[in-house]
Amino acid sequence: MERNQERDGGEGVAGWEPGGGGLRLRREIGLWSAVSLIAGCVIGSGIFMSPQGVLVYIGSPGASLVVWAVCGVLAMMGALCYAELGALVPKSGGEYAYILHIFGSLPAFLVIYTFVLLVRPAAIAAVSLSFIEYAVAPFYPGCSSMPQAVLKGVATILLLMLVNCWSSRLTTMLMNVGTVAKVFSLLVIMGGGAVVLGQGHGYTEAFLFAFHNTTQQAGRIGMAFYQGLWSFDGWNNVNYVVEELKKPKQNLVWALMIAIPLVTSLYLRVNISYLLVLSPNEILSSDAMAVSWGNQVLGAWAWLVPLAVTLSTFGSVNGTFFGGSRVCYVAAREGHMPQLLSMVDVHRLTPAAALIFTTAGALVLVLPGNCSTIVNFLNFLGWITYGTTIGCLLYLRIKKKNLPRPYKVPTHIPVIMLLASLYLVLAPVIDHPQVEFLYIFLFLFSGIPVYFLLVYFQCQPEWLQMAILYLQLLLEVAPTMRNVD
Repeated sequence: MERNQERDGGEGVAGWEPGGGGLRLRREIGLWSAVSLIAGCVIGSGIFMSPQGVLVYIGSPGASLVVWAVCGVLAMMGALCYAELGALVPKSGGEYAYILHIFGSLPAFLVIYTFVLLVRPAAIAAVSLSFIEYAVAPFYPGCSSMPQAVLKGVATILLLMLVNCWSSRLTTMLMNVGTVAKVFSLLVIMGGGAVVLGQGHGYTEAFLFAFHNTTQQAGRIGMAFYQGLWSFDGWNNVNYVVEELKKPKQNLVWALMIAIPLVTSLYLRVNISYLLVLSPNEILSSDAMAVSWGNQVLGAWAWLVPLAVTLSTFGSVNGTFFGGSRVCYVAAREGHMPQLLSMVDVHRLTPAAALIFTTAGALVLVLPGNCSTIVNFLNFLGWITYGTTIGCLLYLRIKKKNLPRPYKVPTHIPVIMLLASLYLVLAPVIDHPQVEFLYIFLFLFSGIPVYFLLVYFQCQPEWLQMAILYLQLLLEVAPTMRNVD
């Protein structure tokens, strides 16, 4: 085992190390690695696809830019709140760990129940579909074959599961390549927009009537924010791996304050470039907007855009696997998921069981093939969780004022975030009710009887325990310990 650990746990790799009685996490993520993790997870398929959705729901180019700017501010404020929580509760697991520590077992179980069974697999499915859409766009322009795209999405998910199960070092290398591709593709789009503007060929009339046709409907505004916030999803990913972060009380705050403003600045400039090069009608009718942009600006070199976006989305799915497996690991360690999911491969030191479980959920959700629907309802569930987590911070401010706080965010920021969360959850339901929202609430509340049956009363039949034992032997996985360094 020591030989495999040495081979797979080089500098900068978030790996695992043997500890007394089991395996434990190593603190291998420094400040710039944390910045790269946040930027790599945030910049995915969203900025290449969501501008279309934002414009559809909000109705005007100027208002769409306002939505993007506000989304960046919300992500920054949410990240600052999470930084304080991460300093107070220095555990991996993000929202799950904070809600468990402050509100108790049942609310935490509902979070992990939706996260593991729906939110994380749905995120993998959505980004996998967008990865395939951009991967085939240069070869089949104007052609869409959803069944084939779904099959390719399934293949992508399985491939990334194998990569994550095989090697933490290989996983990290793919993440770094994806981050470079993301930044490169955004810089190309920004530079191309500047060139078009300098040549006087841009659609500047879109900015002369920037707010014409802006919607006044609260539900549609909420949906526009869902589309924009999807592009910022991942701002909290470093909170999932706090136990692997060097100097977490310092680096957690600095990583968030560096990465999110940087990403917001890039997003605004990229959206301006889209609006300069493509007319609103072209944006609305394009299935792969960055590809349409590349066809008009880059000419014979247009293939560079889908290539960069493909690498970007591939890296984003990879990062989602990486963070999601850690949340499964923490929940299983706390007894809210089968213990099998808290075990790691004894040869390659990767959370193989949690990865396989997440993969199974993603394969189920990729089959409908509707990325837009996934995004809307994924954000709906996400902001229920974010609002509850921000409530944890406000609860601590009221009930435990004297707790030592290495970092403290101004009180008005969590208050604004809580109000924004309530708006993003309630406005679409009230203004534009859909039966899917009912299904989500039913799914959420179905976790209550599951909790009492499997966690509170520990009703686990003997055959289930035997199945877990056989799977442990089959997968060759072993228990882990909490990092208490």
